[in-house]
Amino acid sequence: MTAMYTFDVFSSLDGFGAASGNWTGYWGKQGPEFLDHRLDQYGEKQRMVFGANTYRAFARMLASSTEGSEVRDPWVTRMRSLPATVVSTTLEGPLDWPDANVASGDAVDVVARLKEESEVPLRSHGSLAMNRALMAAGLVDRVQVTLFPVITGQTGLAPIFQGAADFDLELIEHRTLDGDIQELVYRPTLHV
Repeated sequence: MTAMYTFDVFSSLDGFGAASGNWTGYWGKQGPEFLDHRLDQYGEKQRMVFGANTYRAFARMLASSTEGSEVRDPWVTRMRSLPATVVSTTLEGPLDWPDANVASGDAVDVVARLKEESEVPLRSHGSLAMNRALMAAGLVDRVQVTLFPVITGQTGLAPIFQGAADFDLELIEHRTLDGDIQELVYRPTLHV
């Protein structure tokens, strides 16, 4: 049996993973229900999978944050305590992450092997380019999009699915958090 792989990503309504300007983390829209739900999700046994750029961004962000900042929300602290694999052809260990290892090579090969070997589900938060490649290779079982109620047409950064293949999506779970944040979980199938 292969491990379930979830691509977990935050998005504005117009498909951006982040924004510049005066937007704060979560576009300033997080509430207690959202934060508690994230903490519950990251309380489950699982292995994180990151691309090198996302790992570097998380490590840099966490190193420069202070206790009590939104960067250090309890779910992020819990995520950092989970075992992690960083897929990279440039990084070498040891990593500034408690239980992380570097897997050198092509992400498709590395994740295919992890899916066969892992006894726990796999989850990747962010790592857009890597996850687009994994989706195209049929290795992503679930796409979990947390949709924040904003449009970042002028300041949007990191278009989530820019350059991705075409996919049909089957909605398998959905919930509303704090009244207006949508969490949508889809099963992707390459559209042919």
